[in-house]
Amino acid sequence: MPASTMFSKFKSGSGAQSPLETNPIGQFFEIGKQIASAGPELVWRIHDAYRKSDGKECSVFLFEKRCAEKLHKPKRKETVTEILRSSVRQLERFRHPKILHVLHPIEECPETLAFATEPVYASLANVLAHHQEMSSNHGGSLPPGASQAPPPSPRPTHAREYNFLDIEYKYGILQITEALSFLHYSGHVLHRNVCPASILVTKKGTWKLAGLEFTERVNDVDGVEPVPCQPWTSRLSKMAQPNLDYTAPETQTQSICSILSDMFSLGMVICAIFNQGRPLIQAQHSSSSYLKQLELLEDQVHNILPRVPIPLQEATVRLLSKDTRQRPTAQLLSLIKYFSDPAVHALQFLDVINMKDPTQKAHFYRSTLKEALPYVPKKLWYQHVWPSLQQEMKTQEVLAAVLQPVLYLINESTIEEYEHIILPSFRSVFSTPKSVQATVTLLENLHIILEKTPRDDIRTEVLPMLYSAFESTTIQVQSAALVAVTNVSEYLDEMAIRRMILPKTKMIYEKNQNDLKIVSNVLSCVERTLDRLDKSQIIDEVLPLLYDIRLSDPIITLRVVNIYRLMLSDKKYGLSVNLMATKVMPSLLPQTVNPSLNLEQFTMLLEVLQEMLDQIDRNQRNKLKLDNLSLPSPERHRPLRHQYSSDNMHVPPFNIPNLRVEQRKTSSAEDMARKNSAGGWGMLGGWWFGGSPSSPDSNYLKVSNAFPNRRLSDNTLMTPKIRIAPSCASSPGGTPGGGLPIRRHSSIGPQERRGSTVNLSPPTGAIGYSSVSREGSSISVPSSYLARSMIGGSMPNTSSSVPYLLTSSMQNIRSRRPSAMSALGGSQGSGLLQQLGSGMDSNFDSNYFQRILRERKFYRGTYTRPIASNDLAYMN
Repeated sequence: MPASTMFSKFKSGSGAQSPLETNPIGQFFEIGKQIASAGPELVWRIHDAYRKSDGKECSVFLFEKRCAEKLHKPKRKETVTEILRSSVRQLERFRHPKILHVLHPIEECPETLAFATEPVYASLANVLAHHQEMSSNHGGSLPPGASQAPPPSPRPTHAREYNFLDIEYKYGILQITEALSFLHYSGHVLHRNVCPASILVTKKGTWKLAGLEFTERVNDVDGVEPVPCQPWTSRLSKMAQPNLDYTAPETQTQSICSILSDMFSLGMVICAIFNQGRPLIQAQHSSSSYLKQLELLEDQVHNILPRVPIPLQEATVRLLSKDTRQRPTAQLLSLIKYFSDPAVHALQFLDVINMKDPTQKAHFYRSTLKEALPYVPKKLWYQHVWPSLQQEMKTQEVLAAVLQPVLYLINESTIEEYEHIILPSFRSVFSTPKSVQATVTLLENLHIILEKTPRDDIRTEVLPMLYSAFESTTIQVQSAALVAVTNVSEYLDEMAIRRMILPKTKMIYEKNQNDLKIVSNVLSCVERTLDRLDKSQIIDEVLPLLYDIRLSDPIITLRVVNIYRLMLSDKKYGLSVNLMATKVMPSLLPQTVNPSLNLEQFTMLLEVLQEMLDQIDRNQRNKLKLDNLSLPSPERHRPLRHQYSSDNMHVPPFNIPNLRVEQRKTSSAEDMARKNSAGGWGMLGGWWFGGSPSSPDSNYLKVSNAFPNRRLSDNTLMTPKIRIAPSCASSPGGTPGGGLPIRRHSSIGPQERRGSTVNLSPPTGAIGYSSVSREGSSISVPSSYLARSMIGGSMPNTSSSVPYLLTSSMQNIRSRRPSAMSALGGSQGSGLLQQLGSGMDSNFDSNYFQRILRERKFYRGTYTRPIASNDLAYMN
């Protein structure tokens, strides 16, 4: 808003403007309405104004000489005018950040005096008067000996509404202390009128010392040395004398003063601040009343002390001591713990920022102020801090540093505060030329700005700055632009992302493929904007970019993996099974053995690869099922080393048709061996050649006649190894090379292997049965059944269905049972066994075997014999 527009609403009626119209100061300033008052008896009227030459905001102080015409003596009017005129000259002389700054010297006309200063909000007296009025309305107590004061003159409305914060009191008192220190030790003068009417509160919230109407020169060597001065007297006008309520005791009683007299006045101001604006002495312009209340001052101090901040209490008591030697100097007072506050120090530095060089400014804005802002109340942000930042944003040298606290203020402000206070001045930053560091700072924090900026301003002012940053020749600016897109992608429309952001991002990558930071920012930018791209752009532009990136750094690998993870979440991204299998996985698989990946990164990579495999698996299975093909599940893709072994094969029991088995009740093989050893040849002969039908061993004779090669040990629970003789090489369980697979029974050790063969006799026309020998037993099976079993598939590998050759059995007797050989007792037995083991096989030809079968009544495919329990176990 232009200053002329801002202040036009302040102008009052023509009567109020008539004094200003006659004063020459109106040629230089546009003057608005009165906002405050200050000076002795508040004779200065303070108006808002702005300078016509540059529009700078300021305040104009106006004194109407007719205010002094009420005085009875005509000379008093000239006396007051001269005092006020000299005070302005003193302000111009003592230029200090803690003293009110004069922008335009005094202008005089017959009716008025006027001068211009920095913008002033109100005097401390204006603000405290409201507090005093409120305490009076609530029955506030008066000091002993004080009479009720007349109601104060009307105060400006905004001053009535002003309330100080604790930090403002702390900072303000320190400001006045430092101003006095400057006057005492640099100017070598006394102020003599330190009171609320001489303290101005600027629009920045700082307190400035003014009212130099009654300054007194002090000793240049030692300011503590008292000098003579004029005490307050009723013979002079009140406007021409210091405020009696804040005057030091030695001045009124001894007519002397020193720099310590100003310190007493400061102590009275401190008590008035914490006493709702009421001074401890209210003399009502009466020296006698002043002296009466002065005697009770010590009690008054102790009564008010609990309201004073604890770190300031001791200093306040000493400042108000009647003994000047107890009072601290301004230099000493500024060092107390009460003022040791980082926020206060930051505010102090802002007051003198114009006196610092760019390096000091940059350090202060980048670190000191940014760290102190959280402890500064928001009221002072806009009142004190922001005005200084506004000015510094116009300086390119420190703009990058100034942006740090500015961004903090933007982030912590409300949308209304940002739009009405910050944005009007901050808007120019987007379009003005900036340093590289300032541009990078803006881009990296663009999300903070866009969160509060109106949409129209975003589209017309902020985003053009972002798009132009992609075309910068500086790597830092390009990288910051990528970071900005990552942070503000939700503020970008799809068309801008597809036509501007993505092509420029690819261009930056192609020029900086070896810069890990640039590549990382490119991937972050792609990841955040991926859902705003269409499928064709992803397939044609994004995926080739990902294939091309070198995955040597774990951070780069992780970002690529995250993008693939996002693509796997939805088919709209176009990551097909073919691309996974041919492009994506071949690029990611080598990273599974990358030693640079930590456990978490490796786990994420493996999860994405596993998800890709699962998708490939589901896709291919569905496709193959549609083609009427069956594909084993991945978890059944086991090695096939057991395919040709009978291990782990589970088949139903094999039952021979037309076979009837009866269990015989005989003794065990151990009993038989005992009988053989006891009976010698007689027993063996009886067993071999037959015995009486009533003999318990007759069953063995029947078995031996039919099965000459059966061993005694075959009735024991020694499980044999089983060989399967397939009918053809293609039979399940068979071996292509003609070898017989071996099944290792659990009851036989791994090194105990016994060879076995199968003798399948050719079918005979007479009976149509084939004889199948098993170790220790022989059964007759229909030839057609054996043909079906052996030709259609391998014979089931079970203990109840696999026979053994007689020769093999006898060889096993010779090799495995030496004890049985010795039990036969001589060469005759040995020869018999030899005959059985070697030549018997040739004698038992087909006709002989048919005769045996007929004798043993093997008719209709059935053989009945007693059988031992262990044989039954084999059959089952």
